[in-house]
Amino acid sequence: MMLTSALLGMALADPILIPLKKTKMTRGIGNLHSKYRADVPTNELTNYFDAQYFGPLTIGTPAQNFTVIFDTGSSNLWVPSSKCDPHIGTGFACLNHNKYDSDLSSTWTEDGTKFEIQYGTGSMVGFQSTDDIDIAPGSGGLIAKQATFAEAVEEPGITFLAAAFDGIMGLAYPSISVNGATPIYNQLMEEGQVNGVFAFFVHRNSSKPGESDIGGEIAWGGVNPERFEGTFPDSFIWHEVSRQAYWQVNMGTVTVNGDGFVSDQPIVMCEGGCQGIVDSGTSLITGPTEITDQINKAIGAIEFIAGEWLVICRNKPRMPTIDIYIDDVRYRMTPDDYVLTIEDQGQTQCISAFMGLDIPEPAGPLWILGDAFMGMKYTVFDFDTNRVGFAPLKGEQ
Repeated sequence: MMLTSALLGMALADPILIPLKKTKMTRGIGNLHSKYRADVPTNELTNYFDAQYFGPLTIGTPAQNFTVIFDTGSSNLWVPSSKCDPHIGTGFACLNHNKYDSDLSSTWTEDGTKFEIQYGTGSMVGFQSTDDIDIAPGSGGLIAKQATFAEAVEEPGITFLAAAFDGIMGLAYPSISVNGATPIYNQLMEEGQVNGVFAFFVHRNSSKPGESDIGGEIAWGGVNPERFEGTFPDSFIWHEVSRQAYWQVNMGTVTVNGDGFVSDQPIVMCEGGCQGIVDSGTSLITGPTEITDQINKAIGAIEFIAGEWLVICRNKPRMPTIDIYIDDVRYRMTPDDYVLTIEDQGQTQCISAFMGLDIPEPAGPLWILGDAFMGMKYTVFDFDTNRVGFAPLKGEQ
């Protein structure tokens, strides 16, 4: 949907800003292997256990409150259902979470279509309902009337039980939506309530006192000029979406620079070009295992378990920079960008943000540029022009 220049300018002038929260990283990378598998539309809970960036959402009348992951790597909204039985299957994962109760909502409409997503840790099973959904509660409101979402009655195991969020709201293209349900943001676009632009600021300074729960911010219908240098859209570097399913872009080479830590010679990979996905629902950067293994060896990481590579924290100042190209634009990552800090039994450990993930054809091979990449820039997703944009962060954010 293309908006007129006047309407676009008006919408971008007053975006709705939603603060995001996060929890400290804990041990356990999670299984990415089903999110981008070939038999779309199946989605993996991925490593949401680590990348718990979540914000508010309400469903129904009166409003029932939920916290959800805003995920550019999937397209459906689902939350736990009051009909989730902890004694059946993996229903125990609904415990400790807010649950939607259709009996309490005067605007609920029955749908009943079966809804299922396969995960590495099990299945999320449920059924579809329709109700009024507000993605900006307390901030002026953006309400999708009679929107389709899923009530989950079985969820993917222990990983979800321990999560600090209730559900997931997908922000990818409608083409990968389970059951063809219209994604919430796209419905708001169709209703003329918002344009096709939304933007992420991913906060990375979790080690500062009092800031461990500051996850960042999402802007609906525009950008927040307080978060980036310059002006919108001129100060952004834009990349066309190469396939309108995920937010997929054309990558160029990936280079580990020869900074003398492990090698004096640069290591250049992906010389024929690659495809990458900008994914707010993943904390890591993944690529074909053969390539990410080379990267991790070149930065001096040590292979551990479940695809993790450990980094000796004190080595960070001496580790090399890594250049990731999108189209012909270089994005340089420092060790502060690609080394993640986790808490494990009271001990601080460092792990590489690069992890192997071999996505088969026809969807793959693909790179996933998660929060470790997005955290370097202010990131804009634009449905109206089908492109992704990056701008420098303002100051020390």
